[in-house]
Order: sequence, then structure tokens, then C-alpha cells
Amino acid sequence: MVPAVKAAAPRRSPPASAHYDPGCRRCPRLAAFLAGCRAAHPDYWARPVPSFGAAEPRILIVGLAPGMHGANRTGRPFTGDHAGILLYRTLYEAGLASAPVSAAADDSLRLVNARIVNSVKCVPPENKPLPAEIARCNAYLSAELAMLAGARVYLALGRVAHDAVLLAHGLKRARYRFGHGREHPLEGARWLLDSYHCSRYNTSTRRLTAAMFREVMARACVLADLPPPVRRVSEGD
Repeated sequence: MVPAVKAAAPRRSPPASAHYDPGCRRCPRLAAFLAGCRAAHPDYWARPVPSFGAAEPRILIVGLAPGMHGANRTGRPFTGDHAGILLYRTLYEAGLASAPVSAAADDSLRLVNARIVNSVKCVPPENKPLPAEIARCNAYLSAELAMLAGARVYLALGRVAHDAVLLAHGLKRARYRFGHGREHPLEGARWLLDSYHCSRYNTSTRRLTAAMFREVMARACVLADLPPPVRRVSEGD
């Protein structure tokens, strides 16, 4: 059951930059969809969703796009939808989050040595961004990856995120095949680590189990040269 999450409280957007623009309208379809969402849900964030987490992370978790009633509502990645339940609980158990539940964008939760970004910053219709939209938004991802020079591991949640990281680095997909648990060495002593997305579909069909996700998160810590955490038990075990 998804924890109760309040709508995003009115707050100021981060200023526009090379890696984030709260007023971005590069993708006409997504801009129109967001405009309709703001009209239908005045209390929703309903703008491009900024990244969240440590300013100098060792692990960069790359997702797909904001969920309609999750990050698009709350203004924080993976907050308010099913996928965030497993993600934040696993981050907490690995010692990378201060709490096991992301309740709202203005709660006290903090990430340690980790940051969450999305391949596409605007919610897409039916949660399916078009290839052209992924390519346009990649400029923001590229800028953020360049800014986060200390990141040692890119943990890609799903194939779209995997491909977006490669595109941001100008690498060919044919040389780096996606697969859960696969590890791809990159230049600069960095790693691209793959995981199935922690979506409701993947977890309900057990394509991705909590144990599988814990293992890949633990491996991310090892590749990032972080000390292996003593696993913390959270609600839901």
C-alpha cells in the first residue's frame, strides 16, 4: 500500500540552469500535457521535476520520468508512487537515506552519498516519453553528469535510463547491453550498473524482488568505494 503523501506545498523552484529549467517547453507534447495537468490539479507540482539528493554523490540513481500522481504531484523524484516505496526503503537499508519513506518534498528526508535524477524531467502521457523527448531532455542530464564529477556509479533503473546515460556520454548502445545486475566500466573510473525499474509491474510480477534490488544497491556501494553497510531493517520486511 502506497503511504499517504500530501500534495506539494507551494515553494519556489530552483533557478534555471544548464541541468534544470522549471519553465522548460522544449517538448511541445509534454508542455501541453503539463498545462492540462495544472488546470486539472492546481495543487500538483506539475512542472519539470528537479533532481534530489546529495550535492556531491558517489552514486547517481537514474530513473525514467516523473509519475503522474507521484513526483509530478509532489515535486520530488519517486515520491508519492509505488516505485518509491522499494527505492527509498532500499536506500535507507543501505545507509544512503536518513529515513525509509519519502513522504513529501518538504519532509526531513536526506540522501547520503546518493542523488536521484530522471532521464526525462516532465511527466509524459501514459508514462511513455517519445524518443525525441528523451533526446531533448538529455541535454539536462548531460549537464548534470558533468557537474557531478565525483559520482563513481550510475545506477540505471531500466533500459531507458541505461540508454540515457550512454547518450549523455556519447557512447554506443551496441557496446553496452542492458541487463539486470550488469556492470559496465566507463572512462574516469566510473561504472554504469543496471537494474530493472522498481515499478509496480516489475515488483508485482516478481521480475524484480526486494532481495534482488538490495543486491544491486549493495553492489553500487562497493563500486562507489563506499563501506558495505550493516543492513538496517525497515518496515515492510
